[in-house]
Amino acid sequence: MPAPPRRPAPLLDPRAHEALGRLDLRIVRRMEGLLHGEHLGLRQGPGSEPAEARRYLPGEDDVRHMDWAVTARTTVPHVRDQVADRELETWTLLDLSPSMDFGTAGCEKRDVAVGALAAVTVLTQKVGDRFGAYFLHRGRVRRWPARSGRSALTTLMATVAAAPRGDAELGGARPAAGRADLAAAVEELARSQTRRGLRVVVSDFLDTPPDGAPVPWERPMRRLAARHQVLAVEVLDPRELDVPDVGWAELADPETGRARAVKITPAVRERYRGAARAQREAVAAALRRTGVPHVVLRTDRDWVVDMARFVVSQRTTAHRLARHTPARPR
Repeated sequence: MPAPPRRPAPLLDPRAHEALGRLDLRIVRRMEGLLHGEHLGLRQGPGSEPAEARRYLPGEDDVRHMDWAVTARTTVPHVRDQVADRELETWTLLDLSPSMDFGTAGCEKRDVAVGALAAVTVLTQKVGDRFGAYFLHRGRVRRWPARSGRSALTTLMATVAAAPRGDAELGGARPAAGRADLAAAVEELARSQTRRGLRVVVSDFLDTPPDGAPVPWERPMRRLAARHQVLAVEVLDPRELDVPDVGWAELADPETGRARAVKITPAVRERYRGAARAQREAVAAALRRTGVPHVVLRTDRDWVVDMARFVVSQRTTAHRLARHTPARPR
């Protein structure tokens, strides 16, 4: 008798939306843009966020920018720069490959990934901000244009929900040559969206070799992080870390469609756990080398709580960076 269909987990219920609404994902890199938003821009100009005061340089500084309060306290002329506020443009790369359709703990990895996409949008949206998405789906990288507002988020969620699951082109064979993988998708995002902003990569990173071989997506991820603030969201299911002692079982690879009967013995379980642990460590090490913050969300845990804890820790890091970052020269 076939198992009853599992209902997907809600993307963001009202309580989760309220909990995340109290937080914000701090953006520590400077933004580019023409519109006025609530994030510090690269160029000087009128803005609501004044920069630090510094000593007045005769012949170089405009006396209209004189900070008379600091000048009176120090008896040395000081000026205060004004840094323009700019809008934030967030692009999320969402991995919708067949391996994301797997789940054994009440929801599939795809449901958690889509929820993470919605959560990042809620955490970063301020006045004038826009968000867009790239989807890695059926061997192709598809783009959803950047927009702003609640209606745009609803449309984006409906677009993701309507995306077919699985991969009809495989038919039990190896993927055809020329199909995009995670490395190609990250490269596409880095190449096509050059305006500074926030970039989020949501994937299970299962194509990471666990044996110390070069990580295919590491170089494009490093290129992406060189210009943008980047966040990596890794989505896991507990059965990807360990398998139960069930005897003979048929295991199928969702990416290629190949299946194999395996007898699950204690020795097999130990080898499986070791390989899974090595792969997760390889993912974490590659992200550390690229300087990208890394949060792990699981299908058997409350991912909203995990995301909130990560945001709180990132806020502490952002405050520490802000205290130790020198003032930007003119």
